[in-house]
Amino acid sequence: MSSVLTVSGGVPLRGTVAVRGAKNFVSKAMVAALLGETTSRLRNVPDIRDVGVVRGLLELHGVQVCGGPDGADGELLMDPVNVERANVADIDAHAGASRIPVLLCGPLVHRLGAAFIPDLGGCRIGDRPINYHLDVLRQFGAVVEKLPSGIAISAPRRLRGTRLELPYPSVGTTEQVLLTAVRAEGVTELRNAAIEPEIGDLIAVLQKMGAIISVDTDRVIRVEGVDSLTGYDHRALPDRIEAASWASAALATQGDVYVAGARQPDMTTFLNTFRKIGGAFDIDDDGIRFFHPGGPLRSIPLETDVHPGFMTDWQQPLVVALTQAQGLSIVHETVYENRMGFTDALVRMGATIQTYRECLGSTPCRFGAQDFKHSAVISGPTPLHGADIEVPDLRGGFSHLIAALAAEGTSRVHGIDLIDRGYEHFADKLAGLGAQVSRDTAPVPAVA
Repeated sequence: MSSVLTVSGGVPLRGTVAVRGAKNFVSKAMVAALLGETTSRLRNVPDIRDVGVVRGLLELHGVQVCGGPDGADGELLMDPVNVERANVADIDAHAGASRIPVLLCGPLVHRLGAAFIPDLGGCRIGDRPINYHLDVLRQFGAVVEKLPSGIAISAPRRLRGTRLELPYPSVGTTEQVLLTAVRAEGVTELRNAAIEPEIGDLIAVLQKMGAIISVDTDRVIRVEGVDSLTGYDHRALPDRIEAASWASAALATQGDVYVAGARQPDMTTFLNTFRKIGGAFDIDDDGIRFFHPGGPLRSIPLETDVHPGFMTDWQQPLVVALTQAQGLSIVHETVYENRMGFTDALVRMGATIQTYRECLGSTPCRFGAQDFKHSAVISGPTPLHGADIEVPDLRGGFSHLIAALAAEGTSRVHGIDLIDRGYEHFADKLAGLGAQVSRDTAPVPAVA
């Protein structure tokens, strides 16, 4: 059985939605609480499935967690005083397909001398191996042992600082280095680091805990290890991915949506692109209003990149709006090699999209010489019609919702539980914007 959302499309979205803390930051800040010797307080926490997964993992390891997203200001209190080893089977059962447990390794090795990673899942949008993470831990002095049930990490002595250079500015690996280096002996230098806003907020949390971290303009992060850390009190930065998703939904449905909590500095590149397409926005201190001003949308060339480039998680929702733009839009995905699979459903709904193995961007990317369809040409405008759709991944799934909202007729979007991982109460928010939606359960269909 799978949750399904029935959508009657063709209704412009209008009204206000609120975004809370960024999914890509909150879970990492929760993990950071393991490093402290006193209670940490995290505010603006969203009610999403990933938060529940991390909370459960912390509790399995003896962390006392109080509060929750449904409380005042979405506040969590995390007391790590009694950290202990968790049962391997419990970790595996609770984590499920989540890849979050890999980020607990550094903090747990510091606290307990050992950690365990079950088989890891995640959205099927590209090869996201944990080899980078394991190599990082080895360079800090950890011993990594592969077992039938997963991977065991241990440290015969205190981890020590090291010099690393990433082959690609991976966000997850940068987070692993930060969470491990702050308690390691000596200095750690990380070159070609990710510098996304969520990384900056994690550094802010660690600094509040007592860490010494500097960031250079050339993607170099230096961490001076300390003997101990305290807890923190921090309000999470807003989710720029969710904000952009609602913006794309407003544009695709010719609507008008005020996103309370959206923040301009984190979305500068998206806002520029949104305006080039023909979308309009108004910014105030409390959020951003996104709306379709009337008239035709314009086709554009679009290339994803690491920050401060156009974020890969912004690409999929915006592609739906590009199906309604005049002319040919060219999209080159350079971050995840298999992220164009979501366009198959759009084609079944009437979009004209062709995907290519070649790099169709300004410069060749690391996927150009491989057998990955990572570029797309979108011809528009094309009317969309309702269809049965299966959610492929988190961001692609929300993109399918946008397509269903923009389409004429009724769509049934299956597997929407996956969207709960990163979008807080999205069905209720849609209904609040005037969308005609209903959620129930149904057998998983065989989608061609």
